[in-house]
Amino acid sequence: MKYPISSMLSFLAFTVLPLFSTSVLSYFLINNQELIQSFGRVQWILITILFTFTSAIALSPPTFLAVIFGYFLGFISIPFLLFINFGAIYLVYVLYKYLDFSWVDNYLQKHQKVQNLLQNIKKDELKIIFFAKLSPVLPFALTNLTFAVSGASIKHIILGGFLGMLPRTLLAIYTGTQAREFSEIIKNPTGDLTAQVIVFGLVIVSVFGLIFVLKKYFKPS
Repeated sequence: MKYPISSMLSFLAFTVLPLFSTSVLSYFLINNQELIQSFGRVQWILITILFTFTSAIALSPPTFLAVIFGYFLGFISIPFLLFINFGAIYLVYVLYKYLDFSWVDNYLQKHQKVQNLLQNIKKDELKIIFFAKLSPVLPFALTNLTFAVSGASIKHIILGGFLGMLPRTLLAIYTGTQAREFSEIIKNPTGDLTAQVIVFGLVIVSVFGLIFVLKKYFKPS
């Protein structure tokens, strides 16, 4: 049995709330750096579990979290971030099975081409998931929902998500480690020139990879 969820609530969860929650989180971090720096392993484990749930509902973008974790923990934060990514991906997959995202179904009924495209994703789902997750600009929660809607296997979502998210996660951690003050991250979240070039490269590879894989599905029958 699926439980209904309103279209407006879904829209807010995936668009407006991430911007608001990121701003609130940034404000909290700037004013509580000393407190957070005193956290031990148990506190970071609890924070990781919390962010797994918030990332699943689009409240905390994992790439932004990777910058934060990188600033406070450095590269030892990798296991925490992998848990957040995989946990959030799985939660979205499960939520779609039990919640009625009628706004998605209604949209697909009105846009047959999009529906056909999602059905075709299953034929190359691992490649598409990889290139989509590689891009630092595609929303994390929306891509997770898209793949759940398309019927992609959870195995491919996890594997493609891992391969695609790992480079951008490592880059985000690196960006966090380079900041001397957290305020620097807020002012320049993409980091130094090297990081910016890599981000641009990831976007280019992602875009051209998706075009290469998807172009055959846009050809007239």
